[in-house]
Amino acid sequence: MDTTTKPANTPRPKIVILTAEGVVPPHNLETLRSRADVVTTDAAGLAEALPGAEVLFLWDFFSTALRDAWEHADSVRWVHVAAAGVDSLLFDELRNSEVLVTNAHGAFDGSIAEFVLASILAHDKQLHTSKDLQNQKVWKHREVQRTAGQNALIVGTGGIGRATAKLLKAVGLNVIGAGRTVRSYDADFNEVVASEDLVSHASWADHLVLIAPLTRDTRGILSSSVLAAMKPSAHVVNVGRGALVDEDALVEALRAGSIGAASLDVFHVEPLPDDHPFWSMNNVHISAHMCGDVVGWRETLADQFAANLDRWLQSEPLLNQVDKKLGYVTK
Repeated sequence: MDTTTKPANTPRPKIVILTAEGVVPPHNLETLRSRADVVTTDAAGLAEALPGAEVLFLWDFFSTALRDAWEHADSVRWVHVAAAGVDSLLFDELRNSEVLVTNAHGAFDGSIAEFVLASILAHDKQLHTSKDLQNQKVWKHREVQRTAGQNALIVGTGGIGRATAKLLKAVGLNVIGAGRTVRSYDADFNEVVASEDLVSHASWADHLVLIAPLTRDTRGILSSSVLAAMKPSAHVVNVGRGALVDEDALVEALRAGSIGAASLDVFHVEPLPDDHPFWSMNNVHISAHMCGDVVGWRETLADQFAANLDRWLQSEPLLNQVDKKLGYVTK
């Protein structure tokens, strides 16, 4: 069965929007209701809401509720998640089904690229230290690093990785990518090395940037062996998923001075527990999983779904189709 389009001449589809308490609803909810029969629910009501629904819109994009309610998804043909990563959504029954999955591919490329650049500049220019000294009313002149001419190894060569590569190259950084497909030449990354061979290339990087989707192959990709191969001055930036990192190994490397610093926006457990050692480490810079959340981001996500819904209603192929086996959009 072709699940990429909605059959012509069918009644208004039923759409279930999964949200959660305290989550602002999509700004275009009334527009969606004018095009389909819309039911909004939280995780507790998902099983009851799903029967007869053709489309599920995961507005609560980290929810894993569909896994438990799957047996009730008797008519679902399309699941859209309002996030770039789909690791919290995918499970074996969904992967093996004919249900189409789409995501928010492209919505965060520019904003996350800017966040990575800001993290690198803040590290090189010691902006975190300057703020600490300001709070102590201490005037302390220092010399800072020139960013142009340094090396950035970007792990993850999808849309966000490419946007990041372009921006870092624009300010003078030398960039290479690490991904699934090796390329001796790439217009954005210069070259792409094998992510499975990251340990062989880690010593080149002044900044190692993690942007890869979380899959079976990338889980724990920043391992103790990779960290051991890095420069003592190296700076890790993680804007992908917390589980890309062996956090215990990273704590040990930062404490031992095996690497210089880390700017972390994502973690194994979020919010980061109060007793986590990262909180008290001067060479760790923490942000609250916000690298892509610029003003207006929710509106962008809602509009992206609405545009794809129009394609569905017109029996046109949907954009941002996820390869469920790989766990990300491949084109």
